[in-house]
Amino acid sequence: MTFPYTRMRRMRKNDFSRRLMREHRLTADDLIYPMFILEGKNVREAIPSMPNIERLSIDLLLEEAKELVELGIPTIALFPVIDSDKKSLLAEESYNPNGLVQRAVRALKEAFPELGVLTDVALDPYTTHGQDGIIDDSGYVLNDITVDTLVKQALSHAKAGADIVAPSDMMDGRIGEIRDELEAEGFVNTLIMAYAAKYASAYYGPFRDAIGSSGNLGKGNKFTYQIDPANSNEAIREVMLDIEEGADMVMVKPGMPYLDIVRRVKTELEVPTFAYQVSGEYAMHMAAFQNGWLDKNTVMMESLLAFKRAGADGILTYFAKDAARLLKTKS
Repeated sequence: MTFPYTRMRRMRKNDFSRRLMREHRLTADDLIYPMFILEGKNVREAIPSMPNIERLSIDLLLEEAKELVELGIPTIALFPVIDSDKKSLLAEESYNPNGLVQRAVRALKEAFPELGVLTDVALDPYTTHGQDGIIDDSGYVLNDITVDTLVKQALSHAKAGADIVAPSDMMDGRIGEIRDELEAEGFVNTLIMAYAAKYASAYYGPFRDAIGSSGNLGKGNKFTYQIDPANSNEAIREVMLDIEEGADMVMVKPGMPYLDIVRRVKTELEVPTFAYQVSGEYAMHMAAFQNGWLDKNTVMMESLLAFKRAGADGILTYFAKDAARLLKTKS
């Protein structure tokens, strides 16, 4: 197995041989498209820190969903922008059966029953302080009372028709409580995608701008419930616990800076593993593309392929639509 009997470049010389030995492939089936929704009709708002991504009213969401179905994207993820007058300390709007998310889910499932709909289960869009839970007088997020509200929120999404509820809050024990409630209410086939390894990352800034929680959070942080970026074993414990409590899939977030965690989860636990190429990653790529520093199509596809190589079964990415278009032209 030494040179010249082994020449690694032989298999790289031609397109056909490179294709024959390609270990990983990206398809539209791997993509989940995150979308931001707001109240109103025919409303479209640009997000300055996330070029080409918009907040959409439900009617425009349906128009967009039609194209996503045609592109073969299997699932979309919904994130609401809640009017300030509906935010509160206890986040009661989060489980309003006629709330923005609940209405959007019903509209999507009626128009496109084949499209998977994933909903975010977390309270930060609904709280006046921008934290993912209910706080005490010192600002500390209370775990158990928050879980009670998350259960109500998840159940309201399931009743609206959500295919996947995705708790992204990082409260302890919430997966088991949500699973118990879904079972008790007959939603035995509603999937849970647990944000099991969600890090206290600085990459979330543009997302918080998009949902309107950055102003509420201010200089606050989420260090008391999201994982320290220095830790790896802690993430594995979190994933194990969520699987034991009834999660069907697990999420690692952010994505590219934490591909080592994706690989450990997939290799050590062998569970359905997803990753989120978050807003900060998207914003950095788009800045480079718009300045001509990097080629959009090749870098975009390389970045997504990296998730597959690391072991991700699927990717939440703001590039989903562009990537699916590109894949369709090459098919």
